[in-house]
Amino acid sequence: MDKFFLLADDCIFVIIDVQDRLAAVMQARDQVVGNCLHLIELAKLYNIPVIVTEQYPKGLGRTVEPIRNASPSLELIEKLSFSCCSQPDFMRSMHKLARNTIILAGMETHVCVLQTCLDLLKQKYNVHLVSDAVCSRTKDNRETGIGLMHDAGAVVTCTETVLFQILKVAGSEEFKSISKRIK
Repeated sequence: MDKFFLLADDCIFVIIDVQDRLAAVMQARDQVVGNCLHLIELAKLYNIPVIVTEQYPKGLGRTVEPIRNASPSLELIEKLSFSCCSQPDFMRSMHKLARNTIILAGMETHVCVLQTCLDLLKQKYNVHLVSDAVCSRTKDNRETGIGLMHDAGAVVTCTETVLFQILKVAGSEEFKSISKRIK
């Protein structure tokens, strides 16, 4: 039951491969980028570390500008492996942060997001997959990836659920800030 709860001081937000050339072929790119930006704003308000990965940036381009510019404290990690966990810099960052819950978003759901999720689960991390902040080139691939991650033990959630689980109460300055973003 504990895996369903989000506590800001135990979370890391990981954005996988939301890159220029990859995003260009995604129908849901605007939704994914927008939801990632909402989650980055939440991360800034609650000091949740944000790790952004780039799959072979020479070929797929850099992380899309809105995400790159969203926060000066984003940690950017380049990789060639599909799973972020196969990249030593990524795992060093994860161990250094010493948090147990990963909020996961990015591209493509059925490849890099899936393989990273499975590896994180294998390493006993609690993974919350933000279903409206992931995409693939096809709907079937996205749905297959989400289904596999759910079956493997990830919590499948959505952006607003994450936002309000961390916020916990209305009326705070943080609530007002996030509320303005999602209206």
